[in-house]
Amino acid sequence: MPYSKFTLSKAVDDFQLTIVEGDRFLPEISPFNPSSLLKDTLKETIPWAVAVGSEKARSEGIINPVLLEVKRQLHGQISVFSGEEFNVQPEVDLMGYVDFLISRSPEQLYIKAPAVVLVEAKKEDLKPGLGQCLAEMVAAQRFNQQKQQPISTIYGTVTSGTVWRFLQLEGQTVTIDLNDYPVPPVDQILSFLIWMSQNG
Repeated sequence: MPYSKFTLSKAVDDFQLTIVEGDRFLPEISPFNPSSLLKDTLKETIPWAVAVGSEKARSEGIINPVLLEVKRQLHGQISVFSGEEFNVQPEVDLMGYVDFLISRSPEQLYIKAPAVVLVEAKKEDLKPGLGQCLAEMVAAQRFNQQKQQPISTIYGTVTSGTVWRFLQLEGQTVTIDLNDYPVPPVDQILSFLIWMSQNG
């Protein structure tokens, strides 16, 4: 799975990217009040996922419910993919499986452009996931171009489920928000993901 081979420096070098490290790039967005379904789900699953501690438990118990809430709140106008094969340019190692991907198409049977948000799940330490997430974002950018649906901004997040860190790719410039955003509460993460799914 070549995406997993990418460190941050390898992704930057291979794809001639410029990194901007800084504060939050997302606009001031009001926290989004989660549904009672998500509140009840996370009340049960967060302690379980943290106790089990595996990436799979965190993905299933925290990340997936949050992303499905985004889909619900946007009335099914986006699609959420989990563990999907995303082979875009195998010749430059842009191939393999992505943990989660959000597309601005309601089509759920296959990934349809434009792909807009990539979510990389990690057990605890987020830093090693930045390169992998960035490679997946470059793949999404190129995928959208191939499908004649280019969008100006691709977003990414590396998360343990309880901590989220965000990236933005515009052209060849990557902005990494060095703030980590915790869950709980889920309200701010939801507002970010809803906004990213609609803007780019």
